[in-house]
Amino acid sequence: MPKLGRALLDLLLPPACFRCGRPGEEALCGPCARALPAAPWIPVQPPLAAAAAGAAYAAETEAWVRRFKYPAAGVRLDPTPEVLLGELLQRAAQSMPRAALVVPVPLHPRRIRARGFNPAGRLAKRLARELGLAFDPVALVRLRDTPSQTGLSATARRRNVAAAFAPVRALPEAVWLVDDVITTGSTVAAAARALRRAGARRIVALAPVATP
Repeated sequence: MPKLGRALLDLLLPPACFRCGRPGEEALCGPCARALPAAPWIPVQPPLAAAAAGAAYAAETEAWVRRFKYPAAGVRLDPTPEVLLGELLQRAAQSMPRAALVVPVPLHPRRIRARGFNPAGRLAKRLARELGLAFDPVALVRLRDTPSQTGLSATARRRNVAAAFAPVRALPEAVWLVDDVITTGSTVAAAARALRRAGARRIVALAPVATP
């Protein structure tokens, strides 16, 4: 949005916290951000250098994820959960060394056609735009339409995504890899192995939320 248009919108509808309505510039005010369940420790699997989330995947944040990923049929996409998750993703990135490129965990083309968008891709694009970083939505491709990871054990999750990703071009050394939710870390680790084959060496996985 042009700066003038944004200024007029802010004049008519002053920015406020989506959670409590407190006036401010952020989607989540400080007290509301601190009230969310703290992000859990995320096990880091090679070749990841680090992994971080903005909050834990709990009742409230789970509702945001579901509203974002599964909008009701025939209903226009509600921007609110995406903005909230985008704020959490920026929180996750705050303590990490700056990357040269932001890359999302890709969906298989069949899933893209069914859903209409890649949740990780939308969040990664928002993060890159807010922080002035390069963004490549197709640096990785998903070779197999793997079954959902939901309900699988950690071992089954690793097997499910093994060799599921491939790079399409040479990549810079420092890359942020974005997913919508990190559970065991198996998906981001598998994607990181593909990034490493393309030249990335300092790969950090980021997500707005992670499961305890």
